[in-house]
Amino acid sequence: MTICQAPEDRLSTIALNASEFLCDIATRKLIGRCGKMATNTLPQRTAFDLPHLAVLLTAALQILTPLLPQIGIGEPIGSRSLAVRTSITPAGWAFSIWGALYLGATVFAVYQALPAQRQNALLHRLRWPAAGAFLGNALWAAYTQLYGLSFVSVLIITFTLTCLIIAYRALSNAAVSKTAWWCAYLPLSALAAWLTVATTVNIAASLRYHGMEGGAAAPVIGAAVIVIAGLIAATVLVRGRGNLPYAAVFLWALAAIFAAGGQAAGPIAVATGAAAILVISGLVAGYRRRVYASDSIRG
Repeated sequence: MTICQAPEDRLSTIALNASEFLCDIATRKLIGRCGKMATNTLPQRTAFDLPHLAVLLTAALQILTPLLPQIGIGEPIGSRSLAVRTSITPAGWAFSIWGALYLGATVFAVYQALPAQRQNALLHRLRWPAAGAFLGNALWAAYTQLYGLSFVSVLIITFTLTCLIIAYRALSNAAVSKTAWWCAYLPLSALAAWLTVATTVNIAASLRYHGMEGGAAAPVIGAAVIVIAGLIAATVLVRGRGNLPYAAVFLWALAAIFAAGGQAAGPIAVATGAAAILVISGLVAGYRRRVYASDSIRG
């Protein structure tokens, strides 16, 4: 706008600028509130910044922390767990899954740090929750090896699970490529499933640690807890639109609980079977929901 413009021209210019300003604000609000309009990329981002580094460091830290007893610090997690074993503690072989979970976390950490992924909007939403979950695993391992499965360990593992739930929700609402499925969707979903079971088992172990045991009613209480966990997993699977890695890992944990507590107590055996049916039903229902949503979009 110049000084020599006529009053009418000045008013027209002001009105045009105001309308463009309001349109820009409305567009930004709409894009921020409506996921369908969001793109899969962010504005140009090429720098290796704090979130990338946090994921890499915490992914390594969670792998190294369980090794503390080998240098004389604390007791192995297995020994701590055995001291407060309950009827819903999985068989020992189930914990071998940590090798795959650590590998998956490492793959994700490297993948999200690649220059080609710096503008990936999904990874942008996953970095801090993933870093929080990896840090939570490291803190839990350190605390448990030093002090045992007390109530504090429950607080730490609950924090870890909360971070993974945030990541799970982001994954469930996103369309992922084949590469992102293997490098992000699979490892974080699997870890979320294991932590769902581990949190339940940790709570039971913590109650025993503090002297609160169910006595003769312990198998029935344990069975009820398993069924509740199955219901939670089924709900997560429906909302997650049929997350196969989550279902597979949860079923792995149920099989391990059946192999241990299920062989010693009938209620535990029945409960693991019922929970498995719930998980499979949730997987099928979630997958149907995904297919229906896809058909609706194409229609």
